[in-house]
Amino acid sequence: MLFGRVKPLDAILATAEKKSLHRSLGAFQLTMLGIGAVIGTGIFVLTSEAAQKAGPGMMISFIIAGFVCAVAALCYSELASMVPVAGSAYTYSYAVVGEMLAWMVGWALILEYALGASAVAVGWSGYFTGLLAHLNSFVPFLPDIVTPQWLAVGPSQGGFINLPAVVISLLVTWLLIIGTSESAKVTSILVAIKIAALTMFILISLPMMHKANFTPFMPTGFSGVAGAAASIFFAYVGFDAVSTAAEETKNPQRNVPIGLIGSLAVCTIFYLLVAAGAIGSPLGAQPVVDAAGHVLDPGTPELAARCSAIVGGGLTEPLTCSKEALAHVLRVFGWPIAGNLVAIAAIIALPSVVLMMMYGQTRVFFVMARDGLLPKAFAKVHPRFHTPHIVTLVTGLFCTFFSAFAPVGQLANYSNSGTLFAFAMVAIAVLVLRMKDPSRRRPFRTPLIWVVAPLAVIGSVYLYASLDWGSILVLPGWGAIGLLVYFLYSRSRSFVGRGIFDDGEAEEAARVLH
Repeated sequence: MLFGRVKPLDAILATAEKKSLHRSLGAFQLTMLGIGAVIGTGIFVLTSEAAQKAGPGMMISFIIAGFVCAVAALCYSELASMVPVAGSAYTYSYAVVGEMLAWMVGWALILEYALGASAVAVGWSGYFTGLLAHLNSFVPFLPDIVTPQWLAVGPSQGGFINLPAVVISLLVTWLLIIGTSESAKVTSILVAIKIAALTMFILISLPMMHKANFTPFMPTGFSGVAGAAASIFFAYVGFDAVSTAAEETKNPQRNVPIGLIGSLAVCTIFYLLVAAGAIGSPLGAQPVVDAAGHVLDPGTPELAARCSAIVGGGLTEPLTCSKEALAHVLRVFGWPIAGNLVAIAAIIALPSVVLMMMYGQTRVFFVMARDGLLPKAFAKVHPRFHTPHIVTLVTGLFCTFFSAFAPVGQLANYSNSGTLFAFAMVAIAVLVLRMKDPSRRRPFRTPLIWVVAPLAVIGSVYLYASLDWGSILVLPGWGAIGLLVYFLYSRSRSFVGRGIFDDGEAEEAARVLH
């Protein structure tokens, strides 16, 4: 049967049962874990994209995206507590809805992780080139360095190649191959830097904001707000760090929901305050329009040309045109040093996000290769560095290519299409497993499952449908390629298809990937 290949949960759990994780995390620790995992990427790089789509209405967009994440996170948590092993949504799907759909989830996660890493690399590039262009105001004895446009952005924005994004992508790939990973201490420092930068932005911008800038509030209507929500959904990716910690949580039934909802609530409040400060700045947040008064789409040559014309005419660059929105706002407020500090915070912190997204991609590929669905080479370990070097190199080159030529907003949208598909599948898997195996032990049970899971599916589908047409079509197009690979290569080589359920290599995988 096409959908009959299900990897038994008992086989998947065999590895997890060999290790005993100490339950030490409480609600506060989980909340801090979630805040650290979520805050930083999207809010630094996608504020201008959201403003161009929704204007001041992007504040509603943050609430919508946060709500969809919250209900999806509750579904994630139940499966994470039951199947606390590597592979994320791919592993959950394999255990519940079968191999083919699990393959499609794993294939879609390439969009989430690899293109997500590309998006962050492009966002980093914007802050890096922006800081170079304002170097003299920060370090008086150094001249401003203006990066030529053809080396700073991709073709759709009037350039040729985004060289800084290429460099940071290749550097992160090299670091992953030689085995450099972040320690908990370094991660904590980077989280503190990101939060300190955003807090400084809020403290400077809110007291000075112009309330008149909030009118009209929804210049593009609710469809624009929904489109912005679909884009800035990217700003919440990372919350599953809380759900995957369910096995190490004291009283998970109580503390996991508190950690998830608490961290998402704090992040949403942070995002709303940052958005309010940006909207209230002298720049405002009204979308840029063409000569006929039509709102231009983000990341298009038309918008890039219009932005160039505005700046060339002697006017201040609009918020929606900026590649370093938060730093630009502070400079316009008359705080150039604070703007440069925000840029430095982004430059320091964002490469770690690129690293973790690439790392997540290699983890999914590694598990799929271990299941026989991808070539064995993807599970090979470097004899000296003890890292999955082949799959890391493939992932890094994939990320580098897209970061070189695509705009940040489009990459984030492509990434979101894969993420939203995975979220919907996880919510469906929770419902299926509740019906198929109601008596299995669940350290965490999703509350109001028949309300929460359908809301997660509906919310994911709604945000997916609110993406631009190019991003909507990417998922089925990418999925069609994935099906070809599955039927021409993976299905005949699958271990489960050949009746091999021993998960004995999992310990080696865990040793390598952790």
